[in-house]
Amino acid sequence: MTNSPQLLNVLSIINVAIICTLLLSCQPAMTSLEDSYWIINVTIVDPIEGTQPSKNILIERGKIAKITNYEEVDRVITISKIDGEGLYLIPGLWDAHVHYAFDDKMRPAMNALFLAHGVTSVRDTGGPLELVSKVKDRSIEKPNKAPNVYIAGPLIDGTPNVYNNSSPSYPLLSVENNSLTTIQYNTQLLIDNQVDFLKAYEMLSEEQFNELMRLASEEELLVTGHIPLSMNLFSAVEAGLNGMEHLRNFEMSIATNSQELLKERLSILKNPDSLSGAELRSSLHAKQRMDAIQMIDSTLLSQAAELLAQNSVWQTPTLALYNNFATREFLQENQMAELKKLPMELAEQWRIAMEPMRNIAIDPNADIAVYSRWMKEMVEYLHANNVPFMAGTDTPIGYLIPGQSLHKELELLVESGFSNEHALQTATINPATFLGVEEETSRIKVGYNADLVLLKGNPLQNISFTQKIHAVIKNGTFWSISELDSMLIR
Repeated sequence: MTNSPQLLNVLSIINVAIICTLLLSCQPAMTSLEDSYWIINVTIVDPIEGTQPSKNILIERGKIAKITNYEEVDRVITISKIDGEGLYLIPGLWDAHVHYAFDDKMRPAMNALFLAHGVTSVRDTGGPLELVSKVKDRSIEKPNKAPNVYIAGPLIDGTPNVYNNSSPSYPLLSVENNSLTTIQYNTQLLIDNQVDFLKAYEMLSEEQFNELMRLASEEELLVTGHIPLSMNLFSAVEAGLNGMEHLRNFEMSIATNSQELLKERLSILKNPDSLSGAELRSSLHAKQRMDAIQMIDSTLLSQAAELLAQNSVWQTPTLALYNNFATREFLQENQMAELKKLPMELAEQWRIAMEPMRNIAIDPNADIAVYSRWMKEMVEYLHANNVPFMAGTDTPIGYLIPGQSLHKELELLVESGFSNEHALQTATINPATFLGVEEETSRIKVGYNADLVLLKGNPLQNISFTQKIHAVIKNGTFWSISELDSMLIR
């Protein structure tokens, strides 16, 4: 009996299916849905290479495994595909200045808040070593449900130290050092515990600061911080300072009478009235800050900018912190609505503290308003002179909600002269570069970590579109916006 053509075709199809099954059975076991999937026809927004439309991205085992053109979609064989049409894929965002230790009620909620707002990496800039080490360890244990956490350990301060647990506004974030011996011991302790960087604080003497910088240099460990009140910017940078937070005490170093201001600070720092660290620091800021910004020496400013650029001294200005108090933006309706994302008890505590401020008129000539505007002017000037920047907020200080405040920081950087592209870099590749991980994260390239954000708009057209979050990918796991919302601790 002869076989019909139709029967032969059926047999051929069956044979091919059997062969394919046998071939697939020899391959490694298929990874889970959360570990292997394609995003189809998405527009890549890379912080260096810019916009790349119509791309397919293979996410596999927490990495970007392949990038192809949309035209090659027929070659995509996978158990899961995500339609990326009309969406924009950016690297996960960074907040380069956070404090997990500042508020015990906020801390358990911070990881979920960061992820819900597309922040997949953070730099903790000061807290007790044991506490922030546990935060980092948890992020490593559950990399799909927490941002990557890089820690400095406690603020390395002099005596009297500022954040010494004297009040809720000054919780224990620092370690006090009253000699070179204690600087050596405490710095070595942090080095031995493998912190990611160090943070110098304002009450250090110049001798202590220089010793800290020497020890850090020997270990090739970067140091950021506040310019100590016992010094000026020029001597701090020449000693090796790698980063500055809030532009703190910058103005005192570039005022026409900067030498007289330094002499006055050194006298007051002798502390004859035995003030606390917080009181002593605040008194010096009140005495010198506002006068200094009215007396900026253009030559000193130019020299400072040149020095910062030449030495790649990274700036994290935390503009959102100053703006929040200057404008009381936290009282606006859209900001108050954000409180529903916080733990209920903490949200109510913030509401009670905020409400009385509604009855106080906003004064555009108040010191905080003038200083906030001056900060933006300085950021614009330094950026124009090639000083490198990172985006950070100081959350949860100043009613800044973890994650949400980072987007405000990006808007303020754009208001301060940054292009949308440069602003995006401050929250992606720049912090990665500071920490030396730029070859593994914060780009959309094959082999890089799959910490990504899917947006409904292109942030290179409007930086506020970083808030139009469709989904977040953390360590390869795809989280829809509804899943992220369900993770919030209320």
